[in-house]
Amino acid sequence: MDFIKQPMDIENRSMEIIAPHLSGLNLSEAETKVYSRMIHASGDVDYAPLIRLHPYAIAAAQAALQKGCNIYTDVEMVRTGIHKASFNRYGGRIECRVADPAIAVMAKAEGITRSMAAMRSFGRDLAGAIVAIGNAPTALFEVLRLAEEENVLPAVIIGIPVGFVGAADSKKALAENTKVPYITVEGTKGGSPIAAAAVNAIMYLLDNRR
Repeated sequence: MDFIKQPMDIENRSMEIIAPHLSGLNLSEAETKVYSRMIHASGDVDYAPLIRLHPYAIAAAQAALQKGCNIYTDVEMVRTGIHKASFNRYGGRIECRVADPAIAVMAKAEGITRSMAAMRSFGRDLAGAIVAIGNAPTALFEVLRLAEEENVLPAVIIGIPVGFVGAADSKKALAENTKVPYITVEGTKGGSPIAAAAVNAIMYLLDNRR
């Protein structure tokens, strides 16, 4: 059986297959690359009309990265999916506290999810950072609360939680917020690989070395 074996050839052919599904969306070159990588990670071209990307999201994320910002994630799967060699060029850290025993204690005491407790524990450290959420709607709701009530403003929120309870509502709230640039996906679709892919796409726009 003949098939493509080289990783970059596979990626390039994937992008060629995705391209026609983006042709009518009036995207910039940078936006096309972010959309393409998110769709590539999902294996689902139906994402194309559902992705919502704030006009300043890419530039805001790139500026934050170049300043050495941290990335805060809701689950380990997002943290694991971010390309470390690319991120390490900028000097920040990728933080996830969902498995921290202290977070479990906090979540139980306050009657909230661990992902929500983790975001609450980061508090003002989220200001100027990239927040990448791929699993927990409660984490996204908490980051939006911090922005609205405490004026804790990340550089960008990549909020793509997946599921049938709270996910669509949290992403709708993100897209309606007026304080923080965002990348999201309408409805129930999403997940950690998609959130990580959005981060990676932005980094590859800055420096495509792998």
